[in-house]
Amino acid sequence: MRYVVTGGAGFIGSHIAEALAEKHEVIILDNFFSGKKKNIRNLAHRSSFRFVNGSITDIDLLRKTFSDADGIFHEAAVVSVPRSIKNPLATNETNVTGTLNVLVAAQECGVKKLVFASSSSVYGDIPVLPKREDMQPNPKSPYAVSKLAGEYYMQVFFDLYDIQTVSLRYFNVFGPRQDPRSEYAAVIPKFITRILKNESPTIYGNGEQTRDFTYVKDIVQANIKAMEGDTHGIFNIAYCQRISLNTLAHMIMEIAGKTVPVRYDAPREGDILDSLADITKAKKMIHYAPEYTVKTGLEETIRWYMNQ
Repeated sequence: MRYVVTGGAGFIGSHIAEALAEKHEVIILDNFFSGKKKNIRNLAHRSSFRFVNGSITDIDLLRKTFSDADGIFHEAAVVSVPRSIKNPLATNETNVTGTLNVLVAAQECGVKKLVFASSSSVYGDIPVLPKREDMQPNPKSPYAVSKLAGEYYMQVFFDLYDIQTVSLRYFNVFGPRQDPRSEYAAVIPKFITRILKNESPTIYGNGEQTRDFTYVKDIVQANIKAMEGDTHGIFNIAYCQRISLNTLAHMIMEIAGKTVPVRYDAPREGDILDSLADITKAKKMIHYAPEYTVKTGLEETIRWYMNQ
């Protein structure tokens, strides 16, 4: 098969592309806004791999890139909640207009299926746990709004244009290649890199907020099963267990063999208190089954950071 991975030089996209390249032809489209050349260096020698430098805001480039593609994994996005609050227009241009461009170009090129990277952020601060796909969304940031808009576009294009679409709501993904250096970086790479340097990790709030952390290889598994299966719709993708940020920090210290004090700061705007997924629908419809616990995922991730 010939698959396109938008944002394929990014953290999650590069893992998807790497797994696909074992059996399929893979085209990565990325403009290196947050992706990195080193993430796809191990694909360069493959004759089945091609890289296209560009943005999903360029619809003409998308039309050329999607020609003869069997399916698209749409990972390209501005992914940060704080960044979206700071610059909502840029987030909208990439995540909403860019996603519409991807769908239009896919439909025009006769692509049969598209798997879209959505987010658990669409649930917002709904207090009910676990989160189920039939709950009313309650987005609390421009980023969350943009992902919800993408889901709606996926459904509309399925209804109107005969392109099969799947939206996967990722819950707090972590793993190798996740960049800790940005001010908008996710919590786990920041925690790991600071603890490995014997520096205090920073928790915004009291640390009792909980997350359903999901190892990136389980995200890859879900994407490939969603593409290969004969279904459409919206699915939660998570490990299905929540831990507090305080527990997370001490788990990382235990695995790394380090002990440092934790620093606490004021809560961040747009952050939610608790997150936990119900993955019953994904298990039943796309046969998703997490293979990693938070601890086993952290062990692999910490080893990777130690080797960098």
